[in-house]
Amino acid sequence: MNQQAMLRQLKKMQEDMERTQKEIEETLFTSTAGGVITVEMLGNKQLQSVRISDDFEAKDQEDFEMLGEMVVAACKQAYSEIEKFTKTKMAKFQSMLGGMGNLF
Repeated sequence: MNQQAMLRQLKKMQEDMERTQKEIEETLFTSTAGGVITVEMLGNKQLQSVRISDDFEAKDQEDFEMLGEMVVAACKQAYSEIEKFTKTKMAKFQSMLGGMGNLF
């Protein structure tokens, strides 16, 4: 392969990677914990919303502590889903880059 063709191929791959990264960043992930908390987070890990079920009633301090733990759990679940989605979407580029693919 000549140098010009290789450069064109690399440029196309870079554009495809940028498009894929933008798609990941703009994807909305929804996660629920305990049936009480629902969080929405973009693929760039920016939290968009936290919703508490109308059925939730706090009777004492322990209920508020549990609520906080559910928010953390829902966020962790969303982070995990984002990581899995990102790895799946970027896998094709890893195989193209060979040994450099561990950068993702």
